[in-house]
Amino acid sequence: MNNEGSAQIDARRKQLLYRANHRGIKEMDIILGAFAAAKIFGLSSEKLDALEHLMEETDRDLLTWFTGEQPVPGDIDREMFEAISAFQASSVA
Repeated sequence: MNNEGSAQIDARRKQLLYRANHRGIKEMDIILGAFAAAKIFGLSSEKLDALEHLMEETDRDLLTWFTGEQPVPGDIDREMFEAISAFQASSVA
């Protein structure tokens, strides 16, 4: 378990929120940025770890996974990926 203090975790959330909205590919800005804006301040430190790990992937890879063009690799946190996918699906519905 991560023992981050409140101020430290809030700063981390803000940094991840910025990174989610400034990806490089507009589609990923929309997908990750909208999810982060809506959910990031409710994520635990462990979920932030999962989001951060996912965001380390290239935009092109992420886009092919979110569109279903390619399968999601096994080392990607399925729960986080599915949470973002479900959020995106509910946002466009």
